[in-house]
Parts: sequence; structure tokens; C-alpha cells
Amino acid sequence: MYVSELEIENVVRGFETCETDKSAFQHREHLTVAVWYLQTLDTRAAVERMRTGLLRFIAHHGVPREKYNEEVTVFWIESIAERLRELGPQASLVEQCNYVVGNLNQTAHKPASRAEVEESLATS
Repeated sequence: MYVSELEIENVVRGFETCETDKSAFQHREHLTVAVWYLQTLDTRAAVERMRTGLLRFIAHHGVPREKYNEEVTVFWIESIAERLRELGPQASLVEQCNYVVGNLNQTAHKPASRAEVEESLATS
């Protein structure tokens, strides 16, 4: 669990600059970046920013572009936005990230046909 906003900022920065190793960018980090984006962006814009970031990240790390799946990205952003609405706007960024990470596990409700896509990023 996160204890500070700095930890969260470091996850986002590492993702956006591609400094994070692909093996270190797991499901928890995906969720964290999405929460960060949803702080200031609507769902559609968050999907666009996540798409751009993921495509840059996988290209930088030599992961085949086919590993990116729009359906999975949209699904997770929408699921996270729903969880954040449940939590309410008064929650801090740390509380939001911990709530989302704690309530959305790696495979729960993920589109079954693409369940392996996110997990396989680090193994490519």
C-alpha cells in the first residue's frame, strides 16, 4: 500500500519516462497510473493518455505492439473511474490508489479473451 503521494508520483514518472523496467510495471502500477490520470482527466482523456503512455512504454522496452489492447485499457479505466466514484471526491490520492489497488485484483472482471495481455507485458 502507498503511504505518500511521492510514491505515486514516482510510479507515474517512471512509467511516462520509460525509466521503469518492464518487469517492474505490473498490474498495481497500471492501476496507480490510471488513478493519477483520472485525478485531472475525464474517462475518455484518461484512456487516450494511458494508450499513448502504454504504446510509448512497450515500444521503448521492445515489447511487440500487439501486446497493447484497447479493449483492456478502456475496461480498466472505466472500472477504476467507477471505483473512484464509490470512494467519493473527498478521498486523498493515497486513499484513492490504495482503494483501487485493494479492490481490483489482477483478473477480476477482466475481459476473459484478453486476460493475459496485461500480465504478459513484463514477460515479452
